[in-house]
Amino acid sequence: MARLSILLFLIQIVLAVIALISCLSAEEERIRALPRFAWVLIILVFPLIGSIAWFLAGRPAPAAPAGPASARGGGGRVKRPVAPDDDPEFLKSIAEQSRREDADLFRRWEEDLRRREGDLRRREDEQPHEDDRPET
Repeated sequence: MARLSILLFLIQIVLAVIALISCLSAEEERIRALPRFAWVLIILVFPLIGSIAWFLAGRPAPAAPAGPASARGGGGRVKRPVAPDDDPEFLKSIAEQSRREDADLFRRWEEDLRRREGDLRRREDEQPHEDDRPET
């Protein structure tokens, strides 16, 4: 009988620790029924009842899988931030910025090439040809 009561005590402690971690890591605005501070007190003062109450009444409902509607804020849910590598608008802006930078770089290369070609033509025109040199 003593082993069973020790096992039940350990289960109660583990349940309370898991409930505390869950409560403290939940987003404040998604906690149901009571504020976070009240839930922490309930879990600490009444470990078994408080933990069970947290999981039944206070814990945020599991979120539905994120799809296009949730990314746009549709479906009545709060719009959550999207990671940059998952945000199509951000990826589109990066691609556009890259295209602009590439076009600008290409334009500068062309200008530089034209300038160098012009310099070479001027040098060729300024240098006397071998036939034009006076013989000595």
